[in-house]
Amino acid sequence: MTQKNQFFSQKISIAPMLDWTDRHYRYFLRFITHHATLYTEMVACPALILGRNKELLLDYNPEEHPLILQVGGSEPKLMAQCAKMAESWGYEGININAGCPSQRVQSGKFGAILMKTPEVIADCVAEMCGASRLPVSIKTRISLSDVGGDGWKELFHLADLVKKAGCSHLIVHARQAKLNWRPKENRLRLPLNYDLVYKLKKSFPDMPISINGNVLSLTEAQEHLKHVDGVMIGRWAYGHPYELRDVDKMFYGDNHPILSREEVLEKMIPYMQKNYKRITRIIPHMMVLYRGEPNTSLYKKALISRDLDNLKAFLKDSQSP
Repeated sequence: MTQKNQFFSQKISIAPMLDWTDRHYRYFLRFITHHATLYTEMVACPALILGRNKELLLDYNPEEHPLILQVGGSEPKLMAQCAKMAESWGYEGININAGCPSQRVQSGKFGAILMKTPEVIADCVAEMCGASRLPVSIKTRISLSDVGGDGWKELFHLADLVKKAGCSHLIVHARQAKLNWRPKENRLRLPLNYDLVYKLKKSFPDMPISINGNVLSLTEAQEHLKHVDGVMIGRWAYGHPYELRDVDKMFYGDNHPILSREEVLEKMIPYMQKNYKRITRIIPHMMVLYRGEPNTSLYKKALISRDLDNLKAFLKDSQSP
């Protein structure tokens, strides 16, 4: 099949985060930003191909678009099947996890351990592009930390291989990865190197490249976009969801009316009612909607109660003159 030649629109995207960026979070976030590209949590390729819950793993709310499925795997033929499934389910793209350093991911032979064999990543890309019309992207890191030096040679080699294989978009978490450390240790103990990602973009001007890693404001994102095509935001976006209300205007020129916190909550209450059996999964995503506001304690108390009547009462009091 011929891969879709799509205009690159991922100026701002929200990073795939295990246990965080589930369908409930993504539905919630769509009331705050219409245009930021959303990614699923990483789904293991064998689970999609062989598991009994593939429909559950692939399902999403229609409101979540644009949405990209992230998969973890290292078998090109199986990854090609995943790409077919993603296309049939209506995703805008499919992303290969080649950057997560967790031991749980390593045991499945995907994530950051794939950087040891960039040829395997390229083979997966080629097979996936041949099996589906979806754009195939990769999320990776600069290199493994044991290569010696800053990792430039390894990063350039990976980018060159995957570009030739048909990669449509390379997302680089701007630090190296150490396989024997937990993800948190990687963040805290390994330095960021944004300049190396900027350098990569200069070397591959025709391949869309996004930067990821400790982006803590939309202003910082604007600065990165002077050097790369896109910015992927992770933990800061999750902890400050309402700060994303300006994304559509700042980065996409869309001046649609911005919903207030109260309007976002008002729209979420019916969703919580409909999915009440999953309310313990929904609540954490909404916990910091009122972050920094005087009534944040009252909001959290109402939310934690799991009583939607309490939330409605909070909403009514917040909207009172």
